[in-house]
Amino acid sequence: MKKSIVAIAILVSLFTNSLLAQSKRIPASAGRAAYIEVEKGVKLHVTDLGEGQPIVLIHGWPLSDAMYEYQYQYLSRKGFRVIGITLRGFGKSDKPYGRYDFDVFSDDIKVVLEKLKIQNAVLGGFSMGGAVVLHYVTKYDSAHVSKLALFGAAAPSWKQRGESAYGITEEDANGLLIQTMTAREDFIAGLGSAFVGKEGNISKNVEKWLENINLEASPYAVTESIRSLLELDLRPVLSKIKIPTAIFQGTQDKLCPYQLAEELNKGIKDSYIVKFENSGHALYVEEAEKFNSELEKFAKK
Repeated sequence: MKKSIVAIAILVSLFTNSLLAQSKRIPASAGRAAYIEVEKGVKLHVTDLGEGQPIVLIHGWPLSDAMYEYQYQYLSRKGFRVIGITLRGFGKSDKPYGRYDFDVFSDDIKVVLEKLKIQNAVLGGFSMGGAVVLHYVTKYDSAHVSKLALFGAAAPSWKQRGESAYGITEEDANGLLIQTMTAREDFIAGLGSAFVGKEGNISKNVEKWLENINLEASPYAVTESIRSLLELDLRPVLSKIKIPTAIFQGTQDKLCPYQLAEELNKGIKDSYIVKFENSGHALYVEEAEKFNSELEKFAKK
């Protein structure tokens, strides 16, 4: 009888200690949400790592915030809070039917920055994301942002028009739109060679990784967002930008020619160009070490 009572007491003690241990557990997360609602029924995926000065990164087309994997790894360990926002329609963000234009993208970014209470951020954007962040700072007078970084930006006008003779032709633009609607998978599979300055700049595994990210995007959003980009001309608003701006540009870029960076540099008063001599469009992986260190240097200025 005594042995039974002792056994029961031990079991009760173990169970009680287990409950206490669970109740005392200190949360391992920093309490940051992976998804932020920007309007009713629409949530954006956000990567939010590190502590310190915020650096907010916007991806290119048709990628997602996952493209900045090696920037997250580096910057989050260098005293920065690095935040990647995936635009609606792409990656792990919601993909609602509706508008996919630069007003919508800018409005979404503002909601995220407000909800995260971000101030004095470095706002960076790659390719189409470069056009997005330019539109954001001119629409909202650099709200929440103290510096701007452009990476192979598809701006100020990605389509050739008027005096802007660089970028994609009207004929090629129409062909691109048709491809997104009729041969999206083949088009994305062929982006790898166009992305890099020369064969071998990135491994086949990295190329496949980027292709997989691209394929996550909503086909509808892919077409509508590139249509909006082709209609966008930011040349008239560049003079509104009053914050320091760094323009990262690969000299071998086949998708957003170097001359676009020169146009941006000419139109934005407090700006400078960082040349990536060995890179094409994918400078953030082709010369990742230089990319990361130059972004760190710019953020600390």
